[in-house]
Amino acid sequence: MKKFLRKILLADLLEGLWVTLRTQHPKNITTEQYPAVMPKVGERYRGLPRLNTNPENGETLCICCDLCALACPEHLIVVGWERNPETKRKDLVKFTYDTSRCMFCGLCEDACPVDALELTQDFQMASFTREGQIFDREVLEEGTKPTRYKS
Repeated sequence: MKKFLRKILLADLLEGLWVTLRTQHPKNITTEQYPAVMPKVGERYRGLPRLNTNPENGETLCICCDLCALACPEHLIVVGWERNPETKRKDLVKFTYDTSRCMFCGLCEDACPVDALELTQDFQMASFTREGQIFDREVLEEGTKPTRYKS
């Protein structure tokens, strides 16, 4: 009988509502003004990838060793290179990074011997198509330009 009355009077629902109302005091409620004020991101957050460049000459630091592509468990990094006959070094021709399948695990970043690939704290990676999630070399070196909204 007691169980039936609790069910009819919605006692469990009322107890849950009381817990919610008791802990939601207006002084504890905060609102982030997201587009106008960017939220703080955790120190170890891994977001949008970036190809680092040498500040002296502006060339990419990538030595085309392909270790980032080998370390990636999802096989989403493609490194294309050609041998330069004059310098006998590899020149980076193509570098694509597909963030639509990326787990942001950081294995590619750890595998890079020259710290050319870095996962930044930028979290604004939204796009309307899957092709918009595939970043090429130019975008990875310059970074994305998110739209700034004004109120």
